[in-house]
Amino acid sequence: MSETPLAPRWNGRRVAITGGAGFIGATVGRQLADAGAQVVVFDNFNPLGGANRFNLEGYESRLRVIEGDVRDAAAIAALVEGQDVLFNLAAQTSHKDSMDDPHTDLEINALAQLNIVQACRKAAPDIRIVYASTRQLYGKADYLPVDEKHALRPPDVNGVNKLAGENYHLLYDRVYGLKANVARLTNTYGPRMRVADARQMFLGAWIGAALSGASFEVWGGEQKRDLSFVSDAAAALIALADIAPSGQVFNIGGATPISLLELADMVVELSGGPAYVRKEFPAERRAIDIGDYYADDTALRRAAGWAPCTEVRDGLAQTIAFYRDNLARYR
Repeated sequence: MSETPLAPRWNGRRVAITGGAGFIGATVGRQLADAGAQVVVFDNFNPLGGANRFNLEGYESRLRVIEGDVRDAAAIAALVEGQDVLFNLAAQTSHKDSMDDPHTDLEINALAQLNIVQACRKAAPDIRIVYASTRQLYGKADYLPVDEKHALRPPDVNGVNKLAGENYHLLYDRVYGLKANVARLTNTYGPRMRVADARQMFLGAWIGAALSGASFEVWGGEQKRDLSFVSDAAAALIALADIAPSGQVFNIGGATPISLLELADMVVELSGGPAYVRKEFPAERRAIDIGDYYADDTALRRAAGWAPCTEVRDGLAQTIAFYRDNLARYR
């Protein structure tokens, strides 16, 4: 991660964060509030999403919180007016839910994104936008590590709609001069993530189960992934707000790739929980699984002087320590 302090660049800047009570959004908000930014958090606090008011604990007097829905065009127009930067992190993140309820996923991940860029065009034409997308757009990798030139083959409804959201931001940057950059996040984990189930990420469900004294399931296990610790991912998103020219897509990578079996062993060791159960992939989930994935994030490192600085074992230890103290807040 760049050693450049945030405060001189962010002190006094007006920032809005959609999805700002989720664990990534809250981490961005906390970092920017510490740097002196004037932060507005916008979230619908859907109990099935990752939002949690406890994510903003200790910052209640330093952040302004608006409860609202990104599908509400008038609310979004009011949110972005007068802002310098928008971190657009609101999303429906569950791949399974996107297949079970594709229309809701379409509304949030595509149509609402059109609302957002249109509102920015009309009410805040000078705003800078960072849009949080996903590595899921690449589908099964043709080669590793995956760079931004890789073919795009979304394996599920969520990926198709997130790709539409990306393209709305890039189109409005190109045609209307909005300054938008896109981040394709890999598996992001850390304190304040959802652990009640796997809607946000499988690792959260593993940690929640292990600390509750229950075993968890590992499907397959040989798949390799790079995991991005939340503070590293937040620092990357913040860096993207100042990258010029805009209209670019960047991978945000994680630590050294690790197999899911290695990761599961680490969760059991660090949590003291019971052994996990290894199972074959359920047929309906195998069809949308991407297999091995790890990112080539050279472009972002060169453009922003950023790099992930948290290895998986250290990040996992910090995450488990957080939930030992706070698990009841996230169940």
